[in-house]
Amino acid sequence: MPHTVINGAKLWYDIMGEGEPLLLHHGYTASRVNWMPIAERLAGKYQIILMECRGTGESEDTESGYSIEQYAKDVIAMMDFLGIDKFTYAGHSMGGGIGYVLGLNYAARLTRLILMAPIPAAGIPGEPNQDMMKPRMQARLDGNRDFFKTEMIASRFREDVETDAWFESRIDHLMRVSEGHVLGGMQTMHDLNVEDQLAELKTPTLMLAGAVDSLLAANLNDYSKLPDATLHVFSRAGHDVAVHEPDGVSDAIDQFMQHGPMSAAKIMSRLQ
Repeated sequence: MPHTVINGAKLWYDIMGEGEPLLLHHGYTASRVNWMPIAERLAGKYQIILMECRGTGESEDTESGYSIEQYAKDVIAMMDFLGIDKFTYAGHSMGGGIGYVLGLNYAARLTRLILMAPIPAAGIPGEPNQDMMKPRMQARLDGNRDFFKTEMIASRFREDVETDAWFESRIDHLMRVSEGHVLGGMQTMHDLNVEDQLAELKTPTLMLAGAVDSLLAANLNDYSKLPDATLHVFSRAGHDVAVHEPDGVSDAIDQFMQHGPMSAAKIMSRLQ
Protein backbone atom coordinates (compact mmCIF):
# COMPACT_ATOMS: atom_id res chain seq x y z
CA MET A 1 0.00 0.00 0.00
CA PRO A 2 1.33 3.48 -0.81
CA HIS A 3 2.62 6.01 1.70
CA THR A 4 3.79 9.58 1.34
CA VAL A 5 5.22 12.17 3.71
CA ILE A 6 2.61 14.82 4.51
CA ASN A 7 3.52 17.72 6.80
CA GLY A 8 6.34 15.68 8.30
CA ALA A 9 4.30 12.50 8.81
CA LYS A 10 4.45 9.34 6.70
CA LEU A 11 0.75 8.74 5.94
CA TRP A 12 -0.97 5.78 4.33
CA TYR A 13 -3.36 6.38 1.45
CA ASP A 14 -4.99 4.46 -1.37
CA ILE A 15 -7.02 5.26 -4.48
CA MET A 16 -9.84 3.13 -5.85
CA GLY A 17 -11.77 3.70 -9.06
CA GLU A 18 -12.02 6.66 -11.41
CA GLY A 19 -14.26 9.69 -11.67
CA GLU A 20 -15.08 12.63 -9.44
CA PRO A 21 -12.79 12.56 -6.36
CA LEU A 22 -14.34 11.58 -3.03
CA LEU A 23 -12.08 11.38 0.04
CA LEU A 24 -13.23 9.14 2.91
CA HIS A 25 -11.74 9.88 6.34
CA HIS A 26 -12.14 7.63 9.38
CA GLY A 27 -12.95 8.48 12.99
CA TYR A 28 -11.05 8.65 16.27
CA THR A 29 -9.70 5.15 16.99
CA ALA A 30 -10.70 3.70 13.63
CA SER A 31 -9.05 3.31 10.24
CA ARG A 32 -9.91 2.87 6.60
CA VAL A 33 -11.71 -0.36 7.52
CA ASN A 34 -14.77 1.59 8.72
CA TRP A 35 -15.21 3.14 5.26
CA MET A 36 -14.32 0.08 3.17
CA PRO A 37 -17.94 -1.13 2.69
CA ILE A 38 -18.72 2.25 1.12
CA ALA A 39 -15.48 2.50 -0.85
CA GLU A 40 -16.07 -0.89 -2.42
CA ARG A 41 -19.62 0.05 -3.45
CA LEU A 42 -18.79 3.48 -4.88
CA ALA A 43 -15.44 2.81 -6.57
CA GLY A 44 -17.24 1.95 -9.78
CA LYS A 45 -18.56 5.50 -10.08
CA TYR A 46 -16.08 7.76 -8.25
CA GLN A 47 -12.38 8.13 -7.56
CA ILE A 48 -12.27 7.03 -3.94
CA ILE A 49 -9.36 8.33 -1.87
CA LEU A 50 -8.76 6.69 1.49
CA MET A 51 -6.25 7.95 4.04
CA GLU A 52 -5.31 7.22 7.62
CA CYS A 53 -4.33 10.08 9.88
CA ARG A 54 -1.11 10.21 11.86
CA GLY A 55 -1.00 7.75 14.71
CA THR A 56 -3.58 5.35 13.24
CA GLY A 57 -3.70 2.38 10.87
CA GLU A 58 -0.57 2.12 8.76
CA SER A 59 0.38 5.79 9.16
CA GLU A 60 3.33 7.01 11.20
CA ASP A 61 3.18 7.67 14.93
CA THR A 62 4.44 11.24 15.21
CA GLU A 63 5.51 13.06 18.35
CA SER A 64 2.97 15.84 17.80
CA GLY A 65 0.23 17.04 15.46
CA TYR A 66 -2.72 15.27 17.06
CA SER A 67 -5.33 17.97 16.57
CA ILE A 68 -8.32 18.40 14.29
CA GLU A 69 -6.71 21.49 12.78
CA GLN A 70 -3.57 19.50 11.88
CA TYR A 71 -5.60 16.58 10.56
CA ALA A 72 -7.43 19.05 8.29
CA LYS A 73 -4.11 20.46 7.07
CA ASP A 74 -2.96 16.91 6.36
CA VAL A 75 -6.07 16.28 4.24
CA ILE A 76 -5.37 19.36 2.13
CA ALA A 77 -1.68 18.49 1.79
CA MET A 78 -2.58 14.93 0.77
CA MET A 79 -4.83 16.25 -1.99
CA ASP A 80 -2.09 18.65 -3.06
CA PHE A 81 0.29 15.69 -3.31
CA LEU A 82 -2.26 13.82 -5.44
CA GLY A 83 -2.75 16.86 -7.67
CA ILE A 84 -6.45 17.14 -6.83
CA ASP A 85 -7.70 20.71 -6.50
CA LYS A 86 -11.39 20.28 -5.65
CA PHE A 87 -12.97 17.23 -4.04
CA THR A 88 -15.81 15.97 -1.91
CA TYR A 89 -14.79 15.21 1.65
CA ALA A 90 -16.60 12.60 3.75
CA GLY A 91 -15.69 12.25 7.42
CA HIS A 92 -16.99 9.90 10.11
CA SER A 93 -17.13 10.87 13.80
CA MET A 94 -13.87 12.75 14.52
CA GLY A 95 -13.47 12.82 10.74
CA GLY A 96 -16.68 14.84 10.71
CA GLY A 97 -15.04 17.32 13.05
CA ILE A 98 -12.25 17.58 10.49
CA GLY A 99 -14.98 18.17 7.92
CA TYR A 100 -16.32 21.17 9.83
CA VAL A 101 -12.85 22.72 9.86
CA LEU A 102 -12.34 22.00 6.17
CA GLY A 103 -15.70 23.53 5.30
CA LEU A 104 -14.93 26.67 7.26
CA ASN A 105 -11.22 27.15 6.51
CA TYR A 106 -10.73 25.47 3.13
CA ALA A 107 -14.10 25.94 1.45
CA ALA A 108 -12.51 26.77 -1.91
CA ARG A 109 -11.14 23.21 -2.07
CA LEU A 110 -14.44 21.44 -1.40
CA THR A 111 -17.09 20.55 -3.92
CA ARG A 112 -19.31 18.96 -1.29
CA LEU A 113 -19.11 17.93 2.36
CA ILE A 114 -20.41 14.69 3.89
CA LEU A 115 -20.62 14.43 7.67
CA MET A 116 -21.38 10.93 8.98
CA ALA A 117 -22.25 10.81 12.68
CA PRO A 118 -19.87 13.73 13.28
CA ILE A 119 -18.74 14.84 16.69
CA PRO A 120 -20.61 17.97 17.86
CA ALA A 121 -19.53 21.20 16.19
CA ALA A 122 -19.36 22.67 19.69
CA GLY A 123 -17.03 19.86 20.74
CA ILE A 124 -17.68 17.02 23.15
CA PRO A 125 -18.94 18.71 26.33
CA GLY A 126 -16.60 19.18 29.27
CA GLU A 127 -13.11 17.78 29.58
CA PRO A 128 -11.97 14.23 28.78
CA ASN A 129 -13.31 11.80 31.37
CA GLN A 130 -10.23 10.47 33.11
CA ASP A 131 -12.26 7.83 34.94
CA MET A 132 -13.17 6.46 31.50
CA MET A 133 -9.78 7.00 29.86
CA LYS A 134 -7.51 5.48 32.52
CA PRO A 135 -8.86 1.91 32.43
CA ARG A 136 -8.84 1.99 28.63
CA MET A 137 -5.24 3.11 28.54
CA GLN A 138 -4.37 0.37 31.05
CA ALA A 139 -6.21 -2.26 28.98
CA ARG A 140 -4.18 -1.20 25.95
CA LEU A 141 -0.98 -1.41 27.94
CA ASP A 142 -1.90 -4.87 29.28
CA GLY A 143 -3.08 -6.14 25.91
CA ASN A 144 -6.45 -6.83 27.55
CA ARG A 145 -8.68 -7.35 24.52
CA ASP A 146 -11.52 -8.76 26.64
CA PHE A 147 -11.95 -5.35 28.31
CA PHE A 148 -13.02 -3.83 25.00
CA LYS A 149 -14.87 -6.85 23.66
CA THR A 150 -17.09 -7.06 26.75
CA GLU A 151 -18.24 -3.48 26.18
CA MET A 152 -18.82 -4.09 22.48
CA ILE A 153 -20.88 -7.22 23.05
CA ALA A 154 -22.99 -5.45 25.69
CA SER A 155 -23.89 -2.69 23.24
CA ARG A 156 -24.39 -4.94 20.19
CA PHE A 157 -27.79 -4.67 18.50
CA ARG A 158 -26.96 -5.57 14.88
CA GLU A 159 -25.67 -9.12 15.08
CA ASP A 160 -25.89 -9.39 11.29
CA VAL A 161 -22.94 -7.01 10.90
CA GLU A 162 -21.56 -6.63 14.44
CA THR A 163 -19.96 -10.04 14.32
CA ASP A 164 -17.23 -11.33 16.61
CA ALA A 165 -14.81 -10.96 13.68
CA TRP A 166 -15.79 -7.29 13.30
CA PHE A 167 -15.24 -6.70 17.03
CA GLU A 168 -11.81 -8.33 16.83
CA SER A 169 -10.94 -6.02 13.93
CA ARG A 170 -12.10 -2.97 15.90
CA ILE A 171 -10.02 -4.05 18.88
CA ASP A 172 -7.00 -4.42 16.60
CA HIS A 173 -7.34 -0.72 15.76
CA LEU A 174 -7.94 0.30 19.38
CA MET A 175 -4.75 -1.49 20.35
CA ARG A 176 -2.73 -0.14 17.43
CA VAL A 177 -3.37 3.64 17.57
CA SER A 178 -0.59 5.67 19.14
CA GLU A 179 -0.85 7.04 22.66
CA GLY A 180 -0.40 10.51 21.19
CA HIS A 181 -3.47 10.03 19.02
CA VAL A 182 -5.53 8.46 21.83
CA LEU A 183 -4.85 11.38 24.17
CA GLY A 184 -4.48 14.21 21.67
CA GLY A 185 -7.38 13.04 19.55
CA MET A 186 -9.68 12.91 22.56
CA GLN A 187 -8.61 16.37 23.74
CA THR A 188 -9.06 17.95 20.32
CA MET A 189 -12.60 16.53 20.04
CA HIS A 190 -13.42 18.31 23.28
CA ASP A 191 -11.67 21.50 22.16
CA LEU A 192 -13.51 21.83 18.83
CA ASN A 193 -15.71 24.94 18.98
CA VAL A 194 -17.21 25.96 15.64
CA GLU A 195 -20.95 25.74 16.29
CA ASP A 196 -21.33 29.52 16.13
CA GLN A 197 -19.70 29.51 12.68
CA LEU A 198 -21.93 26.91 11.02
CA ALA A 199 -24.04 29.57 9.29
CA GLU A 200 -20.86 30.50 7.40
CA LEU A 201 -20.36 26.96 6.09
CA LYS A 202 -21.77 27.35 2.58
CA THR A 203 -20.46 24.10 1.07
CA PRO A 204 -23.33 21.78 0.04
CA THR A 205 -23.52 19.27 2.87
CA LEU A 206 -24.99 15.85 3.56
CA MET A 207 -25.48 14.87 7.20
CA LEU A 208 -25.75 11.12 7.80
CA ALA A 209 -26.83 10.01 11.27
CA GLY A 210 -27.87 6.91 13.16
CA ALA A 211 -31.07 6.90 15.21
CA VAL A 212 -29.35 4.62 17.75
CA ASP A 213 -26.30 6.89 18.07
CA SER A 214 -25.87 8.97 21.24
CA LEU A 215 -24.70 11.81 18.99
CA LEU A 216 -28.04 12.02 17.14
CA ALA A 217 -29.32 15.05 19.07
CA ALA A 218 -26.08 16.94 18.47
CA ASN A 219 -26.15 15.96 14.79
CA LEU A 220 -29.70 17.28 14.39
CA ASN A 221 -28.78 20.51 16.17
CA ASP A 222 -25.77 21.09 13.93
CA TYR A 223 -27.71 20.16 10.79
CA SER A 224 -30.33 22.79 11.62
CA LYS A 225 -27.65 25.49 11.55
CA LEU A 226 -26.10 24.55 8.20
CA PRO A 227 -27.37 26.83 5.40
CA ASP A 228 -27.20 24.34 2.53
CA ALA A 229 -27.59 20.84 3.89
CA THR A 230 -29.70 17.73 3.65
CA LEU A 231 -30.20 15.01 6.25
CA HIS A 232 -30.54 11.22 6.26
CA VAL A 233 -31.18 9.36 9.53
CA PHE A 234 -30.95 5.56 9.51
CA SER A 235 -33.38 3.96 11.96
CA ARG A 236 -31.30 0.81 12.50
CA ALA A 237 -27.86 2.41 12.72
CA GLY A 238 -25.74 3.42 15.66
CA HIS A 239 -22.46 5.36 15.52
CA ASP A 240 -20.88 3.01 12.96
CA VAL A 241 -23.42 4.06 10.32
CA ALA A 242 -21.46 2.77 7.33
CA VAL A 243 -21.00 -0.64 8.94
CA HIS A 244 -24.65 -0.95 9.98
CA GLU A 245 -26.16 0.32 6.72
CA PRO A 246 -23.56 0.08 3.92
CA ASP A 247 -26.08 -0.12 1.07
CA GLY A 248 -28.15 2.77 2.40
CA VAL A 249 -25.13 4.97 3.09
CA SER A 250 -23.67 4.26 -0.34
CA ASP A 251 -26.96 5.10 -2.02
CA ALA A 252 -27.41 8.30 0.02
CA ILE A 253 -23.90 9.47 -0.89
CA ASP A 254 -24.41 8.60 -4.54
CA GLN A 255 -27.70 10.52 -4.69
CA PHE A 256 -26.10 13.50 -2.95
CA MET A 257 -23.14 13.45 -5.34
CA GLN A 258 -25.55 13.54 -8.27
CA HIS A 259 -28.21 15.95 -7.03
CA GLY A 260 -26.81 17.91 -4.09
CA PRO A 261 -28.82 18.91 -1.03
CA MET A 262 -32.55 19.55 -1.11
CA SER A 263 -34.57 21.20 1.64
CA ALA A 264 -38.05 22.55 2.30
CA ALA A 265 -36.56 26.06 2.33
CA LYS A 266 -35.27 25.62 -1.23
CA ILE A 267 -38.66 24.42 -2.42
CA MET A 268 -40.45 27.28 -0.67
CA SER A 269 -38.10 29.79 -2.29
CA ARG A 270 -39.40 28.68 -5.67
CA LEU A 271 -42.91 29.74 -4.68
CA GLN A 272 -41.93 33.26 -3.72
